[in-house]
Amino acid sequence: MHRVGSSGNTANNSTRPRKEKRLTYILNDADDTKHCAGINCLVVLKSAVSDVSDYLFTGSRDGKLKRWSLGDDAATCSATFESHVDWVNDVVLVGDGTLVSCSSDTTLKTWNALSNGVCNRTHCQHSDYVTCLAAAEKNSNIIASGGLGGEVFIWDLEAALASKCNDIMDDENSNVINGSGNSKSTTALRSSSSSNSISLHSTQTEGYIPIAAKGHKESVYALAMNEVGTLLVSGGTEKVVRLWDPRSGSKTLKLKGHTDNIRALLLDPTGRFCISGSSDSMIRLWDLGQQRCIHSYAVHTDSVWALASTPSFSHVYSGGRDFSLYITDLQMRESVLLCTGKHPILQLALHDDSIWVASTDSSVHRWPAEGRNPQKIFESGNSFLAGNLSFSRARVSLEGSTPVPAYKEPTLTIPGIPAIIQHEVLNNKRHVLTKDSSGSVKLCEITKGVVIEDFGKVSLEEKKEELFEMVNIPAWFTVDTRLGSLSVHLDTPQCFSAEMYSADLNILGKPEEDKVNLARETLKGLFAQWLIEQKKRTGSPASANGDLKDIATKCHAHSGVEVDGSSENDAMVYPPFEFSVISPPSIVTEGTHGVPWRKKMTDLDGTEDEKDLPLWCLDCLLNNRLPPRENTKCSFFLHPCDGSIAQILTQGKLSAPRILRVHKVVTYVLEKLVLDKPLDNGNADGNVAPGLAGSQIQHQAVREGPTRSGSKSWQKIRPSIEILCNNQILPPEMSLATVKTYIWKRQDDLVLNYRVVQGR
Repeated sequence: MHRVGSSGNTANNSTRPRKEKRLTYILNDADDTKHCAGINCLVVLKSAVSDVSDYLFTGSRDGKLKRWSLGDDAATCSATFESHVDWVNDVVLVGDGTLVSCSSDTTLKTWNALSNGVCNRTHCQHSDYVTCLAAAEKNSNIIASGGLGGEVFIWDLEAALASKCNDIMDDENSNVINGSGNSKSTTALRSSSSSNSISLHSTQTEGYIPIAAKGHKESVYALAMNEVGTLLVSGGTEKVVRLWDPRSGSKTLKLKGHTDNIRALLLDPTGRFCISGSSDSMIRLWDLGQQRCIHSYAVHTDSVWALASTPSFSHVYSGGRDFSLYITDLQMRESVLLCTGKHPILQLALHDDSIWVASTDSSVHRWPAEGRNPQKIFESGNSFLAGNLSFSRARVSLEGSTPVPAYKEPTLTIPGIPAIIQHEVLNNKRHVLTKDSSGSVKLCEITKGVVIEDFGKVSLEEKKEELFEMVNIPAWFTVDTRLGSLSVHLDTPQCFSAEMYSADLNILGKPEEDKVNLARETLKGLFAQWLIEQKKRTGSPASANGDLKDIATKCHAHSGVEVDGSSENDAMVYPPFEFSVISPPSIVTEGTHGVPWRKKMTDLDGTEDEKDLPLWCLDCLLNNRLPPRENTKCSFFLHPCDGSIAQILTQGKLSAPRILRVHKVVTYVLEKLVLDKPLDNGNADGNVAPGLAGSQIQHQAVREGPTRSGSKSWQKIRPSIEILCNNQILPPEMSLATVKTYIWKRQDDLVLNYRVVQGR
């Protein structure tokens, strides 16, 4: 505790510091074989060998893809593909086993479909979310991608693989192709809010540049390509179907008819017919040779988001926002309601006589579809005529004459984990209350990545009030649930603002009054495996990582940030910060390389360096140094209570750490009131202490120090002191920050009063 001078206006000639890169960690569920958010896309890989199972690939809003081995009555997760840092929006299979995915992280990624989930290559070209993909079935090299930026690119995967790019990751498992052929060198990885965004810095390279199909002025939501890759169709918010020549990227045709966004497209194998589904609830069949719509089908009562067709293109399956799956005979213009679910349908994949349905739920369902002989479904007699006008089906629905579903239950369900949809950070800034889509409320400890307690289906707000603690700890992290689980974001220097005493964290073997920085200890827990692997590879981290230390120090020096090197070097991971290796969190961040990446904590192999990790993070882990932090002190005035005869200690302002407890202020007052010297025999009976002359206060004698041989023990008089704020007596264990937040309740400097308690 020390005095501070009065504040005044000071000149600030420093330049604005650059934005440091963020580090995020995602808390994974104990059962990592399941998705924990809506399924945006799926695709089936048919086995060429009869005794080998087929595979289903699913891409989710949790940022992961999964491969499922399909049996007659079961589906087993055989691999998880984890590299995207945002929603996986679409996935296609090309060639003999190459999986291509696209994401809201603005990238495309290629994978070996039958591998253990390692990403082969990352393609960076889009400037916004990549929403859709299309592949040429008989040309395994050609795919197309479209996104919210109005961009459509045609990729030659073989040429991309063969290209020599200067911007390739030094990682044996992942290569990045950044083909920024335009003047934009920076793109943004968007999140649910601007405060939760991560920047993706792209640089122009001499790598492979895909063909740009220029013409869309607005977002693209749907793509389709004929089997030989000579025709591409696209649709989006412009409400028109555009035709392109993928070989040159030139547009050839524009078809009008829909009155709202186009969300799904199909092309027949020959490229003559096109089917489109729209948010205007209509399905349209186009003859591209005649350049016109030849049929309209009013089947749904809301937006059509997903389409799939039989191999002969005679029937189309459709789903969307009305939770319903229909099959429509394109020639006879008849439709049958196959089933109705509980969630909007996002994508469909036909599999022999079944159809897989992806929705905003984390589970995937398989329904009967009679794909080989769809006419069987119409023999039940539950069909209805698909009219030309969109309001016709809506009118029938309002009148209560809705069709009867042909099937009540799916033949197989791949269950998911309910997505977290709501959260509340508790006052201790270590616990977070979550509520998932099933209504279950749980308490999570983010510094360990575990669920402490499952409260079941209770009120989140009431549980938050029940768990309220009158403590004040700075907000050292932010949280979002965009991926269906808790994503904890750390931004420097704010993340290093929170400290607690080791006694409050129940850390055994550490002095009770040692201050523990929550972010630093959390980083040590997250990167414990990384530090172990690095030591195995290089011997001693202290000597082997000198270059990293130099880089980190130079980074801080360059940005004008002073490095605090006073912290004790302590490599131990304390129990409150030990993350589970059974369900390890996933780390999402980026280094100087400029491309965000995602890995499980236990998959870090020690090779990650400044190209992969933020320099401030490396400086904390390797050098145990923290950047200067703001608002770690609390300024206050200390005065005697009104009417008190005790001496006034100081007229100035005092400053102390925010976490300083009230009993420390009591000690400070005692040190100023009582002379630190032995008392003579005349004063040993407890008379008034010097400095409090004239007061009629009883005192308690406190023995201090050892008894000296051959001399009498000495004592000093110690009065009982109470500290007050706003006339309220403060508990000794309360911190100054808590006092200011809950007792003082003002923005100006805290005012504390002290008084000597009589009769104690």
